[in-house]
Amino acid sequence: MDPKISFFAFLFTLLLGVATSSTLISDGGLQSRGSIGRNLLQAKKSCTVDFEHANYTIITSKCKGPDYPVGMCCPAFKEFACPYADEIDDGTNDCASTMFTYIGLKGNYPEGLFASECREGKEGLACPAAAPDPTDDASTGHVTRSFFPPLILVSGFLLGFLFS
Repeated sequence: MDPKISFFAFLFTLLLGVATSSTLISDGGLQSRGSIGRNLLQAKKSCTVDFEHANYTIITSKCKGPDYPVGMCCPAFKEFACPYADEIDDGTNDCASTMFTYIGLKGNYPEGLFASECREGKEGLACPAAAPDPTDDASTGHVTRSFFPPLILVSGFLLGFLFS
């Protein structure tokens, strides 16, 4: 087997695995969406997440004014928001605006604090791959696994053997 091809197959597999193993809260999800663009007559779906009764202690215990230190506020915001990244990023619902409304009410934060301060690049905030699902009940014994990363790994090795 040619070491150069094996290296590229390994690198391809590694990069593909990393790219598929994380979730992002997009830049658009970090902002409360009013009526922007062509959404004038389109009603948004109600958010399925109950942000009204969510536990905001994660944020309010770490992110305190009047300075609102970015080093404390942004990690706390990510810890709270990442489990809901898919819902927050869905532009067809009102989850982002609902979440930010309740964060503001529960923590008395200035409007736009997290959207303006918590940035990790053009794509938004990177959420850890193993963000806990708040709807999972540990007592049920249900285990959720993703078979996509192992599938990519096996595919990469097969490509390496095919081109050797």
